[in-house]
Amino acid sequence: MQTYIMPRKITVLIILILICAAGLFAQGENLKLKIAVIGPGSELYFWWGHIGLIIEDSYTGRSFFYDYGIFSFDNENFFYNFAFGRLLYSCGVSPSELNFDVYRITNREITIYTLDLPPQTRLKIMDFANVNVLPENKDYFYHHFKDNCSTRIRDIIDLATDGQFKNEFINKTSLFTFRDHVRRHTWFSPGADWVLNFWMGQVIDTPITVWDDMFLPSEVGKLIEDYWYIDINGERKKLVTSIETIYKAQGRPVVLETPRKQWLINLIFSLVLSVIFGFFFYLYSKNVKIGRVLAGLSMSLCALVFGVAALLLFFMNIFTNHDYTFENLNMIFCTPLFLVAVPAGIIYAFTKNPKKLFINSQLLRLIWLLSAFGTIISIVLKIFPWFYQQNLPDQLLMLPIALVFACQPVGLKEDINRYFPLKTGKK
Repeated sequence: MQTYIMPRKITVLIILILICAAGLFAQGENLKLKIAVIGPGSELYFWWGHIGLIIEDSYTGRSFFYDYGIFSFDNENFFYNFAFGRLLYSCGVSPSELNFDVYRITNREITIYTLDLPPQTRLKIMDFANVNVLPENKDYFYHHFKDNCSTRIRDIIDLATDGQFKNEFINKTSLFTFRDHVRRHTWFSPGADWVLNFWMGQVIDTPITVWDDMFLPSEVGKLIEDYWYIDINGERKKLVTSIETIYKAQGRPVVLETPRKQWLINLIFSLVLSVIFGFFFYLYSKNVKIGRVLAGLSMSLCALVFGVAALLLFFMNIFTNHDYTFENLNMIFCTPLFLVAVPAGIIYAFTKNPKKLFINSQLLRLIWLLSAFGTIISIVLKIFPWFYQQNLPDQLLMLPIALVFACQPVGLKEDINRYFPLKTGKK
């Protein structure tokens, strides 16, 4: 077999080229960094979108997606840890196109922001990201507002700009609160919107900064779009060189630019229900038997809904690390005591024993009266700034219903006279 022997000068030249190329690669010339902002998904925990870091290597032709929002329902004690506010998330890395395929299949928008960073900085970020995904570093305790997939990418951008990104936004007051941001994403589902905001306390109604806004992936994308910084060479640069939407979601609810005022909708809904419930009592007052059945079941069903919500609220406040539920004024007017009204309402609807009917009707009046009184107190407390909470939708949902049930316009006088007759006598 014949062997080809390369001339010495050419051999030396190739070696020099390889050495130079290796030096360039070592300095990050072969790397390109991008931020991928993923739109909302169908599941509740995907409503706020997602974000990841993309690192492309022109030398290998490979692209990797660094994901800081990995979790699995199969994790050991997942639901137990979630219930107590100790939800373990992980960092991971996988081929970018595999991730994009999943997001396309699930109809989630994909927007790519290409970053303009010096080669040394690109290398530093890659090293940092690779350390993050090591087995000993990949896990962290997730927090909805303070430590999530988006805040981790935000912090990487700050690292890439040597702290300039945080300095730019940490002292700028946001136009919104955390609750406002939540409602921008939940408006299209009234039930989920109500229960999530019912559970979250006044700690998410305090002023926040633009830096805090970036717990949302879309806010990161919006703020880096026109951001300028000074790189390590002293050159002023625009951080993002190009923006490309590689998949446009179809038929998804829009994310509102500003949160919708929910209190009027809740008030109208509550008033409509109250009229219906009042009509049941009216039928009962006219000795229409179905009226008492419907009135009792209405009180029982409402008590079940509010009672379960209250039980979970008290549980999260007392026993868990869900700190965004703390300091919740809804606990004044919505308590687990409602669960007592569930069987009382059923007895009220179906009992044929006049004494049981009287006892349970008075018990129901008392429970709903306490709720109405507590709602009024919670509204009055808002005059003091340290009791402020954006819970007017909850208050206006509760108050009309509680007043109708507390002031049941049926048989109160007759019941009292029957069991506590007035004593009369002649002088």
